[in-house]
Amino acid sequence: MTTNLLGMPETRLAEDPDVLASIANPEMEASDVVIAHPTSSLAWALLSNETFDAGKVLESYAYARVGYHRGLDALRKGGWKGQGPVPWSHVPNQGVLRALYALKRGADAIGEEDEVERLDAFLRDADPKAIRAIEDEEDAKRFPE
Repeated sequence: MTTNLLGMPETRLAEDPDVLASIANPEMEASDVVIAHPTSSLAWALLSNETFDAGKVLESYAYARVGYHRGLDALRKGGWKGQGPVPWSHVPNQGVLRALYALKRGADAIGEEDEVERLDAFLRDADPKAIRAIEDEEDAKRFPE
């Protein structure tokens, strides 16, 4: 672990190759991945994204909320003490950060302004680069070159 200027250690979650293999399996839908890996914040975030893209805002919000809580569980198991960096560059952290972003997006869609502000601050505190990285990926999917 490295330390930031405030002395808070970075949280680096463990890799989960089983989740990644399920996601890569073209025969598995996002809901199948969640059923196979219900503790994976990445699986819940991907299911949230899929339902959001289908216009199912409340379902997306609910899935993101579960992913958020699963992510908090994983962070705590990884040594996180409620604050400190969760670097986007460490790929296993991306599931938690994606779930936070999906929840922020869902909260925004239903007008939950205080939650949007809280989640925006959480994401920026975790890694200031995470929001831009996620939005760049979303833009690339919507507007392929």
